[in-house]
Amino acid sequence: MSPVIKKKRKKFTISSKYLLLILSCFCALLMIFTFKTSLFEGPLKVAASYVVVPFQRGIATVGGYMSDRSKELGQLKDVLAQNQELQAQIDALTIENNQLQQDRYELNNLRSLYELDQAYSDYEKIGARVIASEADNWFYSFTIDKGEEDGIRVDCNVMAGSGLVGRVVSVGPNFSKVQAIISDNSNVSATVLATSENMIVSGDLQTVQQDGVIRFSQLSDKNSRVSIGDKVVTSSISDKYLPGILIGYISSVDTAPNNLTKTGTITPAADFSHLEEVLVVMELKQVTEE
Repeated sequence: MSPVIKKKRKKFTISSKYLLLILSCFCALLMIFTFKTSLFEGPLKVAASYVVVPFQRGIATVGGYMSDRSKELGQLKDVLAQNQELQAQIDALTIENNQLQQDRYELNNLRSLYELDQAYSDYEKIGARVIASEADNWFYSFTIDKGEEDGIRVDCNVMAGSGLVGRVVSVGPNFSKVQAIISDNSNVSATVLATSENMIVSGDLQTVQQDGVIRFSQLSDKNSRVSIGDKVVTSSISDKYLPGILIGYISSVDTAPNNLTKTGTITPAADFSHLEEVLVVMELKQVTEE
């Protein structure tokens, strides 16, 4: 049998440009019909009330929200700009305040040194700045920025605060090392100003660190009239220190184990935890050779 040949049916097709033309004409006719008649006016309005109005309300809500957010963003930008300006002003004022506090602190130190200088006006003195200290918060040994070129010599007395700090133990061309009276190996011949009784003031770094006091011993009379608060000054019999320089104030008095003398503690006149500027007495103690 011979195969049956099926003929394909041709599909009806229309060109896209003709389709677009037909649809355009149809839309134009609908528009003309709508303008010329009121047949669909009622139904179209009802349809619009269900479709268009909610859509418009949504658009209005979104538009209002976006407008509010836009205003808020604009205000936020203004606030951020103002905040940056204020922060810059705060930083400048903080720097200025810190500088003023530093100047005030230095002024107070200089005022204290001036008052100390006036209290011991009979002695020639030179100001110096502390530039180094031992690895400790207490200045029991430190270095100042004045030396031989400035006329400083070994055993020159050093003062700060309200009284004695120590003495120069070594001198370089432009620096000097000072040993404070709170150092463990320091001993100063002293006198109680109110009673003229002699004693030995000994450095005790541990006692200073714990209680802020140094020790005295060999108060010459067991019936001493010394009382708490009495001033203690360097004695005229000291071989290293000039007489009459304030060491500190009696803070406690006890009877020594030998029952012949008294011991106790002294609150130093100088603050040995904060030393920045000192006065160096240029005059040395004159010792008469036997």
